Amino acid sequence: MSLAATAPASRSKVIGFWVLKILFGLLFIGAGGAKIYGPPAMVAEFDTVGLGQWFRYFTGALEIVGAIIFLTPRTTGFGALLLAAICGGAFFAQLLALHGDIIHTIVMGIILLAIAWTQRNQMLAALGMVR
Repeated sequence: MSLAATAPASRSKVIGFWVLKILFGLLFIGAGGAKIYGPPAMVAEFDTVGLGQWFRYFTGALEIVGAIIFLTPRTTGFGALLLAAICGGAFFAQLLALHGDIIHTIVMGIILLAIAWTQRNQMLAALGMVR
């Protein structure tokens, strides 16, 4: 197969990957901003979780920082891991305290872990574990 035949598919993958990254980045920036802003429903949700309102601010800040790291090309994998960990925490909060929807946390976590997997060589290189 010639290089010309594979170029459009490769370009489509890059564009699709960036669209996915931007969507997830905006989602987590919005969610983190909402946590920091503190609408009554968000405050009540974190009251139900029982870890205090400091945890709402902490989670919101982590979501925003994670989204920024995720959107930065050299650190996408690390951001994906951080955001997947946040999804893991949200899964347990939904399952144990809020008794709400766990499906979204599972799906988002799986997608983020898949993205981290695709970036594994870049992360290992950044950690100095690949020559």
